[in-house]
Amino acid sequence: MNSTGVQDRNGKLVEYLELLRSLAQELERSMQAISQNSLSPLEDSVANQQVLATRLHELANDLSKPVEDRAVASVGGGDEGLMREIRGASKTLQTLNQRYAALLKLSSHSVGLMVSLFSSFRGQIQEGTGPRLEQQTWSCQV
Repeated sequence: MNSTGVQDRNGKLVEYLELLRSLAQELERSMQAISQNSLSPLEDSVANQQVLATRLHELANDLSKPVEDRAVASVGGGDEGLMREIRGASKTLQTLNQRYAALLKLSSHSVGLMVSLFSSFRGQIQEGTGPRLEQQTWSCQV
């Protein structure tokens, strides 16, 4: 691998760093959408997360391939500052992912509680009867 190979690898590392940061922003966006009960922004964010995660996976596979030349090994596969930034962004993303997972778990639990609450009621609509028929409305009978 020559200097072009090293530059290509460094370019992939820079892209990887940018994708990590973008994914972190999408997780924050999703958490905000959940807290605001906004379905459309949540759906958009989840779609973006899927695209970003796919590309991150592809880059991780490319970057984990064995180094073919000693020149890259001596360079270290990228400068140390860039690797520090990647480790920091990865740690931030892991922390956000844990918060996001907890929020999703809590939200799922809340939804489950609401479903069980509402399914325990038998909502039967019946028309009222009797002398005040004109003044009565449809009602849910529990």
